[in-house]
Amino acid sequence: MTTAELLAKGELTVRGQIREASNAVLLCDVSYEGRTAACVYKPVAGERPLWDFPDGTLAKREVAAYEVSEATGWGLVPVTVERDGPYGEGMCQLWVEPAPGGAELLALVDREEPGEGWKAIGLAEVDEGRTALLVHADDERLRRLAVLDAVINNADRKGGHLLPAEDGRLYGIDHGVTFHTENKLRTLLWGWAGEPLTQEALDVLGRMADTLSPQGPLATRLAELITPAELDATRARVAALLGSGRHPEPSGEWPAIPWPPV
Repeated sequence: MTTAELLAKGELTVRGQIREASNAVLLCDVSYEGRTAACVYKPVAGERPLWDFPDGTLAKREVAAYEVSEATGWGLVPVTVERDGPYGEGMCQLWVEPAPGGAELLALVDREEPGEGWKAIGLAEVDEGRTALLVHADDERLRRLAVLDAVINNADRKGGHLLPAEDGRLYGIDHGVTFHTENKLRTLLWGWAGEPLTQEALDVLGRMADTLSPQGPLATRLAELITPAELDATRARVAALLGSGRHPEPSGEWPAIPWPPV
């Protein structure tokens, strides 16, 4: 049995609600054929309407982000499925327990330039009249996630959405505000802005362009989750990344960093 089958077919038992979230996020156990796992269930009924994301549901966008992550081969998003549950249609995602004392990915430093192994994000106010430089780790896993976010047009990549797992992998979660047709990329992962993409990323994007062709398997799957215009915009973003060969830079037309950043 795959994890996706467990999440899609198993019985959901609600254990509690994650109250810090802006939409309904329920912590559950899912059980099927003798196997049980912890998961997160986000029912569509618990979503707050967003004026700038009027089409579709946040739950479907979360599933679409997982599908794109799987197409990269990087496995950056926990297994996520669309299913019915105790409170109706929604998405169900495998719970990832953060590693105790996991690797530090973000930091504030009292200097003008990041140290070795770090990338600058920007200045942040830490006290009245005092600022510090916000930096993120120069980490291959984060760099891959920055590429994924550029493809799915993630409008909300906060520090709290980064989950280093005990096995050394890094996951990104909370992808409800993605796939907009307009450029809405907001992220803490600007450290590589304007730099050349790695050859690995270019190879991944080239394969993705093929699978996003009108009859391609990824395009077929995404067509069930996002609008035709959003699918076309996703193709265009992949083509733009391949054309420039570089990580995107802030457009200046949209706040570049989400608030609050963590």
